[in-house]
Amino acid sequence: MEYAVGAVIALVVGLFATLVGFDKDRAFYPTVMVVIASYYALFAVVGGSIHSLLLESAVMAVFLGLSVAGFKGSLWLVVAALFLHGIFDFAHGAFISNPGVPGWWPAFCLSYDGVAAGYLAWRLTRSKVLATSRPADQK
Repeated sequence: MEYAVGAVIALVVGLFATLVGFDKDRAFYPTVMVVIASYYALFAVVGGSIHSLLLESAVMAVFLGLSVAGFKGSLWLVVAALFLHGIFDFAHGAFISNPGVPGWWPAFCLSYDGVAAGYLAWRLTRSKVLATSRPADQK
């Protein structure tokens, strides 16, 4: 169930962003990635685990870096970040014990991340969203 819900919500968010024009701004998908990257740290706080918070923050920093690099360079890095975060969701419990993570979260987030990565990749291949930032003289 959580797989289906994550996938449907990702598709609805992507379609909504396209319909209202949010994703015309290159900052939209990197911002979504920043929010996604922060949830495990939030769960560590909810679970009251400083150790988990430190580990989750280190992982979060990697995804924040990919988000910034994708925003400043190519949104294909954000596609990669979303996809890699889905893999991280799949393997999360084997590497980090975080008592605040709901049991359904990794499956939900894995499917959300995968569909969001696929949707952004589709938008980039259709040239509906600029993959790279324009040089300053073309803005």
